[in-house]
Amino acid sequence: MKKLVLLAVGLMLACNSSQKTVTEAPKAPKIIDPVAYGETITEDDLKEHLYTYASDEFEGRETGTAGQKKAVEYLKSFYEEMGIAAAQGNGDYFQNVPLEVSKVPTGSISINNTTLELGENIVTFSAAKGEVNSIVYVGYGIEEGDYSDYNGIDVKDKFVLIKAGEPVENGIYPLTGTMEKSIWSNASEATGKKTEIALSKGAKGVFYYDALTFPRFRGYFEFMKNNNSGRMQLASDRNDNILIYLNEIAATAIKSDIESDNVATNVPVNLNLNITAGNDQINSENVVAVLKGSEKPDEYVIISSHLDHIGITGDGQINNGADDDGSGTVALLEIAQAFKNAADEGNGPKRSIVFLHVTGEEKGLLGSRYYTDVDPIFPLENTVVDLNIDMIGRIDPNYQGQRNYLYLIGSDKLSTELHELSEDINKKYTNIEFDYTYNDENDPNRFYYRSDHYNFAKNNIPIIFYFNGTHEDYHRPGDTPDKINYDLLENRTRLIFYTAWEVANKDDKLIVDKATD
Repeated sequence: MKKLVLLAVGLMLACNSSQKTVTEAPKAPKIIDPVAYGETITEDDLKEHLYTYASDEFEGRETGTAGQKKAVEYLKSFYEEMGIAAAQGNGDYFQNVPLEVSKVPTGSISINNTTLELGENIVTFSAAKGEVNSIVYVGYGIEEGDYSDYNGIDVKDKFVLIKAGEPVENGIYPLTGTMEKSIWSNASEATGKKTEIALSKGAKGVFYYDALTFPRFRGYFEFMKNNNSGRMQLASDRNDNILIYLNEIAATAIKSDIESDNVATNVPVNLNLNITAGNDQINSENVVAVLKGSEKPDEYVIISSHLDHIGITGDGQINNGADDDGSGTVALLEIAQAFKNAADEGNGPKRSIVFLHVTGEEKGLLGSRYYTDVDPIFPLENTVVDLNIDMIGRIDPNYQGQRNYLYLIGSDKLSTELHELSEDINKKYTNIEFDYTYNDENDPNRFYYRSDHYNFAKNNIPIIFYFNGTHEDYHRPGDTPDKINYDLLENRTRLIFYTAWEVANKDDKLIVDKATD
């Protein structure tokens, strides 16, 4: 009997060993259709938010004013009610952005015993005191590649004189090697770049001659003076460096042949600076909330809009800023709610979503620059994208295409993958006509540099700027909630939500294949 039992056991073991081991196939990744969440973004909800946010009660939301404080409280209350956490570890939704307003300076300068009054032949927006007996003329003040106007010149602790433009020889621009001008001829960018080069080399201050642009600086100065206002800047930007804009009279008083001479040289001069100014401290804040990712919580998709506008004009009229950027602000709130609805049902994004409402955009992109350059709450190297929303509720009167359009700017500047993803998502969900007119490097409006996405782009973070173009009510009291096209606002907002959803849930980060130095 024992032998029979052993034999049976042996047979059983033999049979079992001959059977194939059955393993379960890996489960396919769970694919969530975002449409149900996108459809929670509705005209009615957008309108309800905007009629409050762009109401007279908020007084045009100028940076640092009581109206702007009401705006940030409204945003904070929304995120608290939704249960979306503050981005900062201390639980505060407000990222304090210290600002200063430079009061309009007063005074004059004396050049070789000729007195030039501030606001006439010279313009500056900061104090400048002291005596100067020598200025280093550096021609165009350009340094790029093998070309430098600073070769053999030491400007440390000295004042420099720079003129606008770039060299040209027989109709050819050496910096491009063609008949086309380079970026150094673009006043809106070259002035800052040339000044930065001089200061990086240790210059104490810059005298800048630009006959064509000087009237704009003088007009801005007169506006500040007449409205008793000043230039707002980040408090961290304050320094002792001096930048003085000159017209032809002032520039030739220093160097009579400045128009024709491009060779760097030391210029003896008897110059006395007697310009005084003061600063007022301003407190403002970004509002930042975050929805933590389920699988990649340390990678961040930022969706941004600016919370401020231009406030009340001198005649007492309120600039409500319903489109600029009330439309972007309420779109961001609805996108946040859609993501939270998904998360509450167990379908949260793989990556963290940062909802960033920045202050001071109208004052020079100050809130976004504070976030990127001074105090990034989340590491920039872990930031995957910035989708920036600035004016998406109206129709550009100059637009000649169909009504259902949107200008896209910057989608292809740093990431080919982002551009292609954006196109695919639109075709799949919203079918908006994308217009890339303002994405052209040669477009004179330079919108790529004029909204908050730029502070991310300059850090090689891929961006998309969503924009409906300007209109007759841009920066005017007529920018009111009743003029918003809420059906377009709904569809455009859904587009941005679907795009963010796709980026947040991709297996891999976006590829940055066009990074700049």
